[in-house]
Amino acid sequence: MPATSPRPMEPTRDYPLFGGAFSATLPPGALDVSDLRPVPDNQEVFCHRVTDQSLIVELLELQAHVQGEEAARYHFEDVGGMQEARALQVDSVQPLLSENLALRSYCQEAWVLSGKQQVAKENHQP
Repeated sequence: MPATSPRPMEPTRDYPLFGGAFSATLPPGALDVSDLRPVPDNQEVFCHRVTDQSLIVELLELQAHVQGEEAARYHFEDVGGMQEARALQVDSVQPLLSENLALRSYCQEAWVLSGKQQVAKENHQP
């Protein structure tokens, strides 16, 4: 049997979000879920065709009663609650340096939370 060459790896790509307001670098194999089903206007949703993982970018409303790291955790847990997540896990919460913020004249601080939520797929039981 002749040897087959491995399939070339698909490169990452920059993808415009929210009509081009900003962009994200997506991993190989990421699919835009809005091409498959309706997605709310405040979300950009991507899924991976092989790993069954999803990436959701969501615009959130300011909650003045929480600030800093606690605001990141609040929103993560709030979204998980709305999605009826069975499990929530925060891996890390890190501040972004203000010099790296494109909107630094409008935003005093920004945080990145990395975590996992176990959520049932649409139309599936938990």
